[in-house]
Amino acid sequence: MKRSAFGRIWPNATAVVLFVGFVFPVYWMFATAFKPTGDIITEDPVWFPYHATLDHFKKAVHADHFWTLVANSVIVTVSSVLLSLVIALFAAFALARMRFKGRRGLIVTFMLAQMAPWEVMIIAIYMLVRDNDMLDSLVPLTVFYAMMVLPLTILTLRGYVAAVPKELEESAMVDGCTRFQAFVKVIFPLLAPGLMATSLFGFITAWNEFPLVLILNKDIEKQTLPLWLSQFQTAFGDDWGATMAASSLFALPILILFIFLQRKAVSGLTDGAVKG
Repeated sequence: MKRSAFGRIWPNATAVVLFVGFVFPVYWMFATAFKPTGDIITEDPVWFPYHATLDHFKKAVHADHFWTLVANSVIVTVSSVLLSLVIALFAAFALARMRFKGRRGLIVTFMLAQMAPWEVMIIAIYMLVRDNDMLDSLVPLTVFYAMMVLPLTILTLRGYVAAVPKELEESAMVDGCTRFQAFVKVIFPLLAPGLMATSLFGFITAWNEFPLVLILNKDIEKQTLPLWLSQFQTAFGDDWGATMAASSLFALPILILFIFLQRKAVSGLTDGAVKG
């Protein structure tokens, strides 16, 4: 009985410790953003913002180029996610349904590409973009962000396509559908969990990406929020309230997406990993 009780307690205790360790920094960031400056710099920590204020958020949203950079981040992130999904849908269908020479090697290549660190290719990417006279542009960011998430997106969606019985697709084609129509009407509706999971992964990757925009875009109006956030404290000195408010605004879209899609995203990644 003691061993059984211990076996139930230690996993829960470990989960609680990990939960507190991961959640507390996020809570402290949001709490600090609402605290008056006096409560932030005091020697005795104020655990809850009893005298909440929005002054730090006002300072953050009225910073130079803030809304321009918000628009840039939204455009680049959404465009890269949509581009990767469109390409991955057709690539996943080809890998799951068609048999051609080099198919297995191509799948292994996607796996290796997913494990490769993109940072080692920044110099080559910079030279490629520079030679095509596309520095300080949002187009290269969109393309390369889509490439970053493309391998995992293809591998995940391939598992979902392979899990759909071929008989459903063949029945639709017998009824007069083309292969493309059968894909759109039969297979595509069944890929919703995988699409949500890969979309969330792509959004987080593109929204948080920092090194590439630092190298490619020197024009402040062509940058994105991660770079602005790294320079925020310098612009306002040691104003930790404004810095935490800016960090909270930056993290808010990801938190909202994760809260609404977490169950679908987790099941989508696990199902796509084991099927096919």
